[in-house]
Amino acid sequence: MKQPNKQYVPFEPVKLANRTWPDQVIAKAPIWCSVDLRDGNQALVTPMQLEEKMIMFKTLVAIGFKEIEVGFPSASETEYEILRTLIEGGHIPDDVTIQVLVQARPKLIEKTFEALKGAKNVIVHFYNSTSTLQRKVVFREGKEGIVKIAVDGARLIRELTDKEVAESGMNIRYEYSPESFTGTEVDFSVQICEAVMETLGASKENKVILNLPSTVEMATPNTYADQIEYFSRNLKNRESAIISLHPHNDRGTGVAATELALMAGADRVEGTLFGNGERTGNVDIVTLALNMYTQNVDPQLDFSNIKKIREICEQCTKMRVHERHPYAGELVFTAFSGSHQDAIRKGFEYMTKSATAFWEVPYLPINPADINREYEPVIRINSQSGKGGAAFVLQQTIGYDLPKAMHPEFGDIVKAAADAKGDELEPAEIVSLFTSEYIEHAGRYKLLKHRFVDENEAGEKSSTRFEGVVSADGEERAVTGSGNGPIDAFFQALAGIGVKGYEFISYQEHAISKGSDAKAISYIELKIPDNGHVFGVGIHSNINVASLLGIVCAINRSLK
Repeated sequence: MKQPNKQYVPFEPVKLANRTWPDQVIAKAPIWCSVDLRDGNQALVTPMQLEEKMIMFKTLVAIGFKEIEVGFPSASETEYEILRTLIEGGHIPDDVTIQVLVQARPKLIEKTFEALKGAKNVIVHFYNSTSTLQRKVVFREGKEGIVKIAVDGARLIRELTDKEVAESGMNIRYEYSPESFTGTEVDFSVQICEAVMETLGASKENKVILNLPSTVEMATPNTYADQIEYFSRNLKNRESAIISLHPHNDRGTGVAATELALMAGADRVEGTLFGNGERTGNVDIVTLALNMYTQNVDPQLDFSNIKKIREICEQCTKMRVHERHPYAGELVFTAFSGSHQDAIRKGFEYMTKSATAFWEVPYLPINPADINREYEPVIRINSQSGKGGAAFVLQQTIGYDLPKAMHPEFGDIVKAAADAKGDELEPAEIVSLFTSEYIEHAGRYKLLKHRFVDENEAGEKSSTRFEGVVSADGEERAVTGSGNGPIDAFFQALAGIGVKGYEFISYQEHAISKGSDAKAISYIELKIPDNGHVFGVGIHSNINVASLLGIVCAINRSLK
């Protein structure tokens, strides 16, 4: 890539003394306004048709949006059609305000009011571009001419509002955007907005929404926060305005810029689900809202079924939500890293054992269940996975709680299978690997018959006697042995047919079912003659028998 060669003009920061926003926190949700049906729709390769717009509108209402920008009715027939369909069909709840967009041009404003006939609650959102670059390149107007466009538009809108309210009682509110706010001298933004507020008769009881768009993201997020704090500090009659944000994502920092601007005093946010919009998109309301949720701030929007919302958006927009998209992506609750897998497993164990009231699972900033995601896909296993991941899958899938010392052994088996497959392993494949390796493993030895007899020798400690039949390389052999417990007695019996050199290291068991047919699983770790160690597993309704089966399994596995 070539050097920029000084062709780009660096953004000049706002001169703001004693800024306060860095010390603030977001403690409540802003007023939300979805622009999916307008700003989002115009950015689609294939714009939504009426049916898809209706699905999207109803979805936005169900999520909890109380302000929804439905279109630019003076711009095209399709934009006009959705507005009239919503109004005439009675689809707009009484607590939802529809918002319409219009340029500050007389003919377009008049057509917009015609399109609104019959609506109950409306925000008329008008705008004109104010940036230094647009004034120089596009409009070739000075500041006075730009202010006149905005004020003339505001005057006409107020006149038409008075007329409509007198006829129908429609509830009409105003919103003004100095488009390209971030590229406008901030003191000029204040000047033009004050002129618009005065023309519209703004008051504490009749506040005007002043929407300050980052139409093109031009600087670091802190700069947008500085602009918002400067604007709020210097605006006359600040109490008569609702400061609104409309950030875009050209630098990839739309969410961060919005959060800092809210800390700087903004009251309202316009954005889209999953950040769809022109170029790199609008700000992503899903991410913003769920970021708040993880900080115990109620976002006042319901994303409890994020997967369903994602599917509807993909259906309506014909655009895919990326697998790594925050909160909603298919892979955001997965972990391929071995260390991550182990930490997540321990986090779930801690949650269960401690009964903590808080969500404390490493690498998962939100409980997947809160947004209707499942725990089962949290861990996926491939050749790069660590020793704890496969054990976690077994625990979550079939309730097998492998001893920690067994994790590396089974992890190696899973890694080898993943390498051979060249892809990740599904939970069912991991269960099948464990079953074939430890439960159904056929080796040199097999326990055919068994019984235990208590031996009480005078003056001696009580001992246990094992009597049974073992198949050794297909030959049935009667075996007996005595020891200080069932396991020791079984080892002594095996020694009688030449199975020697094994030492018992550890034993762990737990129930895997309940009721009259309840079974237990036993994990046995043995030291083998060459100084290595090996695990075996046994399952049986009698825990003593499960232990014997585990021992036979371990011995067979050591010999294969």
